[in-house]
Amino acid sequence: MDKELARKRIEELRKEIEKHDYLYYVLDQPEITDEEYDRLLLELKELEDAFPEFVSPESPTQRVGGIPREEFSKVSHEVPMLSLENAFSKEQLSQFFARAENILGTHIPSYCCEPKIDGLAVSLRYEDGVFVGGATRGDGLVGEDVSENLKTIRSIPLRLKIKVEGFLEVRGEVFMSKKSFQELNEAREEEGLPLFANPRNAASGSLRQLDPSVTAKRKLGFFAYQIVNPSTLGLKSQWETLQWLKEAGFLIQGEERKVTSLEDVWDYILKLQERRHQLSYVIDGAVIKIDDISLWEKAGRTAKAPRWAVAYKFPAEEKLTKVKDILISVGRTGALTPVAILEPVTISGSVVQRASLHNADEVQRKDVRIGDFVWVRKAGEVIPEVVRVEKTKRPEGTLPFRMPQVCPVCGSHTIRLPGEVVIRCPNRSCPAQILEGLKHFVSRAGMDIRGLGDKIIRKLVEEKIVSDFADLYHLDVHTLANLTLTGERNERKVGKKTAEAILKAIEASKKRPLRKLISALGIRYVGEKVAEELANHFGSMDALMKTDEETLSKVPGVGSKIASSIYAFFRDENNLKLIDRLKQAGVLMEEKSKEKVTTGPLTGNTFVFTGELKRAKRHEAEEIVKSLGGKASSSVSSKTTFVVVGENPGSKLQKAQSLGVKILTEEEFWNMVKENAPGGGL
Repeated sequence: MDKELARKRIEELRKEIEKHDYLYYVLDQPEITDEEYDRLLLELKELEDAFPEFVSPESPTQRVGGIPREEFSKVSHEVPMLSLENAFSKEQLSQFFARAENILGTHIPSYCCEPKIDGLAVSLRYEDGVFVGGATRGDGLVGEDVSENLKTIRSIPLRLKIKVEGFLEVRGEVFMSKKSFQELNEAREEEGLPLFANPRNAASGSLRQLDPSVTAKRKLGFFAYQIVNPSTLGLKSQWETLQWLKEAGFLIQGEERKVTSLEDVWDYILKLQERRHQLSYVIDGAVIKIDDISLWEKAGRTAKAPRWAVAYKFPAEEKLTKVKDILISVGRTGALTPVAILEPVTISGSVVQRASLHNADEVQRKDVRIGDFVWVRKAGEVIPEVVRVEKTKRPEGTLPFRMPQVCPVCGSHTIRLPGEVVIRCPNRSCPAQILEGLKHFVSRAGMDIRGLGDKIIRKLVEEKIVSDFADLYHLDVHTLANLTLTGERNERKVGKKTAEAILKAIEASKKRPLRKLISALGIRYVGEKVAEELANHFGSMDALMKTDEETLSKVPGVGSKIASSIYAFFRDENNLKLIDRLKQAGVLMEEKSKEKVTTGPLTGNTFVFTGELKRAKRHEAEEIVKSLGGKASSSVSSKTTFVVVGENPGSKLQKAQSLGVKILTEEEFWNMVKENAPGGGL
């Protein structure tokens, strides 16, 4: 394809993808399937890779285009991002607006009422309608530059749908939906990581990730609610501003109302409070603003808050109920979670009968016992949690709860790794873990067995045809073909043709390299990269299984925490039996030898990269160093030979200077590569 055709197709694809982003993330009215969307995005990426001169910052492919940063730079807000004064009653609302009318010397004709989103306030900057950056609120005067992370949020338009000349600043709230919050916390609980207290904390922590790719996975959203200096666009009221934001491509809540009296304001608040639990995101009150923007400047502000707006805060909802029992739930990674079984109680619009107690330490800290009366609420209005025990109502004879020493499902002795609060069942063949474990085993990150989808795996487990990974290698055509899958409308059998294709894929998986098998086993903290390091270092499954914890901890990328997990995995008798069965089935247990670059023109030199490179991503530059015999490290030490400095370098530069390490500009690095690469260049 010639350049002109490529340019035109790139523009067509960008407009098409932007349209579907708007339909999906703003209007919630998708017109195409996820697969069709992915194909459009892939075609655009391939064209931009082939014609990099046409890549632009507002392209949909750049939503996760940034590399991990070492720190966030500071951004000063030209117009301070103030907090709001709070009101907790109708009387306080009346007093607030009476003071405003007294200052203005006139009656306030109308108000704009908006739900108060429980999220993180941010500011977005646009130049000629194109997104150029954004920052957190910070202390109101200075925030953090989180531009690359904001670009990953699909409801933030990278290019406005309305033509705007010059500079524009839009403010709003980054939030996490109730569903995404629950999924994130469930995953973190399985990982043994601290839980986020509420969606606001989750959104804040996600937006401030140094790696934009992590933010992109957290499914954040953005609601716009303010334009700085709206009069420059001819806007005269907050209500007009919201409609303009919607037309420009921003997501607004749709719950906003324009009213003309304080009685109407109060009616809005009461109705919003009643239906708040029906919303897909969390709100903790309502924001009431004077609608006429010309009155804002006249009303002025205090040192901390404007006098033209107020936030009404909903009261927290806690209910008292009885703990009937405490049961143990076993998750997909073996995490044992104590769960309080409660007398049913209605909280935040739904009946609550169970509440996670998270882990042994949490149960002990709160001293929750069977028979206790406890105060319960929903964390972020989503996840039921026990807040505290009402000890004045504790029955006589209750006993402190103790976590079991064996898995309640399979009977394996439980373990607690150093530094973790979670107690686990180490048996990967435990029925409670096998379903999710199988999904991972057959995935691309594991043994890459195509055709074994979730429905077939679930049916195999339900029918007790498969109870561990090794059982997959003993399936036959007749068994697979006659599996009955239940769909939304009817039932169907897998069929002989599909069964034969699956068995062919299972057979091919036996020859996967050792690193794939290690990753597929689902050992705690062992992902694809660590699995590859282990396979390269030990060369065989037997050698890995026999290795002591100290030796494991010295493998690059492993460390003491991962070493403890690996060592515990290979000390469990059930896991050893599983691996033996896999070996008997013919699964490869040794790493295929591959050529490694051991010497080259950069042998003996260790490189560290800091800041953003223009010509390549950091990991690509590191691979080039390795291909020429050098080493690439993530930290600076006295053994570092060169530190390559890109744009916005971090603390590594200062450390290199203090140690007297040689500093290279990016251009100097590429010149070195050119001089040392085979054939005189790359």
